[in-house]
Amino acid sequence: MTSTDTMQGAVLVGPEAIEIRNVEIPKPGPGELLLEVRAATTCGTDVKVFRRGGHPRMLKVPTLFGHEMAGVVAECGAGVSGFTVGDGVVVANSAPCLACEPCKRGRENLCEDLHYLNGAFAEYLLVPQRFVERNSHHIPEGLSFERAALTEPLACVMHGLAACELERFTAHGPIEVVVFGAGPIGLMFVAALALTGTQVILADPNPGRLETGRQLGAAQTVQIARGGGQAEQVRNVTSGGKGAWIAVDASGVPEVWLDALSVVRPGGLVNLFGGCAPGTSIPLDTHLVHYSELTVKGVYHHRPATVRQAIDLLANPAFKADLLLSGHAPVSGVEDALRAMMRKEALKVVIQNKG
Repeated sequence: MTSTDTMQGAVLVGPEAIEIRNVEIPKPGPGELLLEVRAATTCGTDVKVFRRGGHPRMLKVPTLFGHEMAGVVAECGAGVSGFTVGDGVVVANSAPCLACEPCKRGRENLCEDLHYLNGAFAEYLLVPQRFVERNSHHIPEGLSFERAALTEPLACVMHGLAACELERFTAHGPIEVVVFGAGPIGLMFVAALALTGTQVILADPNPGRLETGRQLGAAQTVQIARGGGQAEQVRNVTSGGKGAWIAVDASGVPEVWLDALSVVRPGGLVNLFGGCAPGTSIPLDTHLVHYSELTVKGVYHHRPATVRQAIDLLANPAFKADLLLSGHAPVSGVEDALRAMMRKEALKVVIQNKG
């Protein structure tokens, strides 16, 4: 490549506005990698970013975007060790400092100086030194690029799974877990929970997504209406109508957060995983939380350890990740892919350059 080489990339310029541009291929500096992106998957966060025209933490327009990626090292900057040209690599979309108090306590997802990486909807991506050193990982032999690109969302789910404290509950026998929301994240929760032997009840308005949930291991599914107010309907399908021990919200809808709080039995745990819009709030039934001794958790993002766990799980054929991939599109098709997700016609679309 010469200094004048260009690549095609999807540039977010404002709310629901994407331009496909030819931009200069970046040159890696000391400690950096140039990644040839072989697969980048769309996700719900990309849809939010597309709709809102940006993200308060992760990016500001105009910018290349997309953050779930896998590819091949095209060029190494000076001083890079552990990676060589031609290596298959997954790069996580954030990298912690490892020096602040949260990092020292193993809470790297809450790092006080967490750096984010975007730009996967392009032919190449410059990987900064911090990401190379702290959150880039070799792709195991036999793992496809498109499955490997699912590492970031699955790493979030693995972090969420740890927050569920399954061992605390399953030590006394089998349990039921309710998952609200059958988008990609909710379906990954279903698949990961099912592999532990947990009885998963999946609740969502979309019959097609509920069927995918059954294929991924959901023991029961419940078709609910949109907008919350469905706790009684979901509770009724739990054993004896007593509720589940754990409820996970993967919808990001405040009214569904309330359903999650109302569907667990006394002593249960509520995992509020789905991120709601800024400025939203819910009324909290203090009597319920106090006298039922509920554990209520907000859960965010991933950690380097859960990124590694996600790669291992994606390499396991028993994890049916391919069911989440609705189709493929070139970089020029990013907007159409995101709009298909908005219409609930696609779960995730693979933006693929080659290979």
